[in-house]
Amino acid sequence: MGTYLDEILDFHRYESRGDSRSLDTLVEKAGEVEPTRGFKKALMESPANEMAVIAEIKKRSPSLGELVSNLIPSSVSQEYEEGGASALSVLTDAKYFGGSSIDLREARAACNLPVLRKDFTVDLRDICDARIMEADAVLLIAAALDDYELKDFIALSRELGLDALVEVHDETEVERALMVEAQIIGVNQRDLQTFQVDTDRALRIGELLPSEMTKVAESGIHSPDDIAALHNAGYRAVLVGEYLVQSENRGERVAGLRTATST
Repeated sequence: MGTYLDEILDFHRYESRGDSRSLDTLVEKAGEVEPTRGFKKALMESPANEMAVIAEIKKRSPSLGELVSNLIPSSVSQEYEEGGASALSVLTDAKYFGGSSIDLREARAACNLPVLRKDFTVDLRDICDARIMEADAVLLIAAALDDYELKDFIALSRELGLDALVEVHDETEVERALMVEAQIIGVNQRDLQTFQVDTDRALRIGELLPSEMTKVAESGIHSPDDIAALHNAGYRAVLVGEYLVQSENRGERVAGLRTATST
């Protein structure tokens, strides 16, 4: 029986097989875009006693359906920035998450934060597209890529000036991410089989990551109360979507997460 991820990846790979664009041409075009804003740098500049927040712009999800009606990416990005977010994450998958490259461009243009393109990267051309749409970082899901792809995708990301957030879910994927010298590792607490959240996953997996690694906890963060344990486990940042985007005061919620460990 296939999973949500299997279905989504199958669709993106099918789309990729029909893409006849030249990789060399796209690499050249991506190289002409203005320099990135520094995604990892922004996370590391967060005060040590605070948690860097990667605030996500997300219109819908496969499991919950529509999250916010009439969401305006430019307005949301400004709210997040006012709350002290270190970076944005913008869903660009249209079929399953209702996103687009336009959402990313509009969100980025309305603020000064670096932006992660949150999508299902299955082809080197996807990385070029991320840079062409002016993203500052790209998501690489370890479960979606073999070792050769993971290595090649990270190499091209670096060539184009993009930071790569390598997402892992278990011990084996941590080993693979470390083998390709990932600089930012995100631990997704959402189960790939059911899309349910395991709130202890980040704590378990975090113990396997080197102390100098830029560690990001993803999914399952629903209040400032969730932050302390993650901070104590060495997480530098959290990537939060539903809790923030569905709020009536997004800036306040960002600030609450950011300062949850402040003394």
